[in-house]
Amino acid sequence: MTINGNLLVAGTEKRGPNGEFHGIEAATGKPLPISFGGASPEDVEQAAEQAWQAFATYRETDLEVRAKFLEKIAEEIEAIGDDLVVRAMAETGLPRGRLEGERARTTGQLRLFAREVREGRFQELRFDAGDPSRKPVAKPDLRLRNVALGPVAVFGASNFPLAFSVAGGDTASALAAGCPVVVKAHSAHPGTSELVGRAVQRAVSSTGFHPGTFSLLFDTGFEVGQRLVADSRIRAVGFTGSRRGGTALMEIASKRKQPIPVYAEMSSINPVILFPGALNARATDIAAGFVTSLVLGAGQFCTNPGLILAIDGAALDAFVARTAELLRDVAPQAMLTPSIAKAYCDGVAKLRQHSEVRAVASGRPGSEFEGTAALFETTADAFLANHQLQDEVFGAAGLVVRCRDLQQLEAVLDELEGQLTVALHIADEDEAAARRLVPKLEMLAGRLLVNGFGTGVEVSPAMVHGGPYPATADGRSTSVGTLAIYRFLRPVSYQDFTKALLPAALR
Repeated sequence: MTINGNLLVAGTEKRGPNGEFHGIEAATGKPLPISFGGASPEDVEQAAEQAWQAFATYRETDLEVRAKFLEKIAEEIEAIGDDLVVRAMAETGLPRGRLEGERARTTGQLRLFAREVREGRFQELRFDAGDPSRKPVAKPDLRLRNVALGPVAVFGASNFPLAFSVAGGDTASALAAGCPVVVKAHSAHPGTSELVGRAVQRAVSSTGFHPGTFSLLFDTGFEVGQRLVADSRIRAVGFTGSRRGGTALMEIASKRKQPIPVYAEMSSINPVILFPGALNARATDIAAGFVTSLVLGAGQFCTNPGLILAIDGAALDAFVARTAELLRDVAPQAMLTPSIAKAYCDGVAKLRQHSEVRAVASGRPGSEFEGTAALFETTADAFLANHQLQDEVFGAAGLVVRCRDLQQLEAVLDELEGQLTVALHIADEDEAAARRLVPKLEMLAGRLLVNGFGTGVEVSPAMVHGGPYPATADGRSTSVGTLAIYRFLRPVSYQDFTKALLPAALR
């Protein structure tokens, strides 16, 4: 499949005139062939206007036709073949197996939303018959359905070049809801983005939809994303990335004449609570599972287990010792971009230099483009006194917090910011203590796990990938699973409409 470095705007392609950049080979930091042109303000204007024009018809498409469109996108992605995986491997440093699995997840969630569209439950149709004879006031006829918000700006994520990018969960759920999409590709994997963007563009064309249903823009800085969020025709935003980036977009959206929702997934350290019974029974087994989760994908998961909470003692010593032993044999892994690698190294160095933190172990050293796994520990007193120890280190770094007792562990939980996940490791004798914590943990995170780790987010109707701020901008939502479609819908009630005026679904 050909990569040209062009923008894909409403069924057309053109060279972006606003500077140029190259994809970077993650393992070496060297530029890859083919440069990409950044979009101009006029390109953003065209994409937004064409999306708005497409919205008039796409929002009312037959549900079966819309479902087939989502399935067609999945087929077109699969038709790219190995070229997609090879390019993504070069741009991200991720291994083949991980990317082949991510491609399957991407096409699988498109097909999952196709099934959701066919079933039509997301419309939330409600009928409340009128009663003109009711006294003292006649009862009106009321009917309700959910309608699409409008064009959605989707920002590709650095750490998931397929599943959270051009045709990832935000795009799939927005299209399923009836919203055209304008994607701002991530500069970390532009070639991968173009290949997938062309697949979506082909699906739009073959289905006969308005070409403005989908556009793909590249940016050499931040201007394209900022202009998209500020554009009056964009009615919602899907974002996965840093807290700094997400809050900047939220600020732009809030200052619009008509503010819009920004569904931003931003920051989480995903606490793991090791209860005494579980530690006494299987400390070394838990350590093995923790290390596997910590270093998966060089730790570049938003659900990476970055914080371990446990009661000080011999059982915790055994867990830390086994974790340290396993980490020393872990090979360094290429990180997504040179800048992410540098930020990780800086974060690890900051922990290493902290007076209240002890470095426990690290993996084998690597190049400047690789991340070396690291484990640290501190006391609950120090953690509570130093808020910066809550800062996310994006990579395979973990911090063990030694607590005096369960009461102090609970005090640490009280000080934590919103999280995507919290994992509880328990034995039978821990259930009573864990049960007391569950109501508190429900207020802290969007997904609670028992005897597992948060890495590995199942795409299913019952999944929640979200949580209170700063895990996400809106803790009432999820970016994974079928509930994600509701981010891009709003309810409308129709009172005393004649049959001819009613939308077809409500007649």
